[in-house]
Amino acid sequence: MKLIILIALFSKLAFAQTGLEIMQKVDARDDGDSLTSTMQMVLIDKQGKKRIRTMQTFSKDIDANTEHSSVFFLSPTDVKNTAFLTFDYSDDNKDDDQWMYLPALKKTKRIPASDKDSAFMGSDFTYSDMTDKNLDNYTFKLIKESKIKRKDAVHPVWVIESLPVSQAVIDETGYTKSILYIRKDNYVLTRAKFYLKKASRLKYMDVRKLEKIDGIWVATQTTMTTKQGKHTLHKTILNNSNIKMNKTVDDAMFSIRMIEKGL
Repeated sequence: MKLIILIALFSKLAFAQTGLEIMQKVDARDDGDSLTSTMQMVLIDKQGKKRIRTMQTFSKDIDANTEHSSVFFLSPTDVKNTAFLTFDYSDDNKDDDQWMYLPALKKTKRIPASDKDSAFMGSDFTYSDMTDKNLDNYTFKLIKESKIKRKDAVHPVWVIESLPVSQAVIDETGYTKSILYIRKDNYVLTRAKFYLKKASRLKYMDVRKLEKIDGIWVATQTTMTTKQGKHTLHKTILNNSNIKMNKTVDDAMFSIRMIEKGL
């Protein structure tokens, strides 16, 4: 009997995953070679007043280490023709590049690393949130296992603590610590709690709707809420629709010339 118990215990330990191993699988998860969508951004202030923006988004894997993405604002009038371009590199030796075209100034501005913790177009997402995170910039610790309840199901998750390895990473992202909730069935980051470096604030990210499109899991509704204590300061809702996976997207879509020209 003792031998059976020991074998069972050893088997459990042998198949147990570390926080880093789980995050490596999150990072390696198939998210498609390209994606286009229509995105609605709902901005909600602390009085509950809403502003709604509509965007067209494009993204494409250029090679194994590089992803390009572009966002074109369609409405309302005050942001129409604003556009955003990102070159996202998985190579730790290369910094991600980002540019914002501002039609009122007829000028394209490069986003420096020192500004990447700033709000993206008045939302609760930062410029840094618009790129994938390099795992080498963090340590990961599996804290516990838990469950996330939705209307249609209960999803088992791993809860992982993520800590930046340097002050430079904290300064660029604006986060001193993150708590990540990873679904066990598909390795999707479905919830997160971010500790901000300033003003004792917290941000809560939640994937409210997740759909499988052409065999690939895609978030179709995501919220990000900024709080100070129990008080909600601001909230952003991203609704994704008209999603097309693995369709041909011209490389010319990802250029400064294109974001200045517009759709």
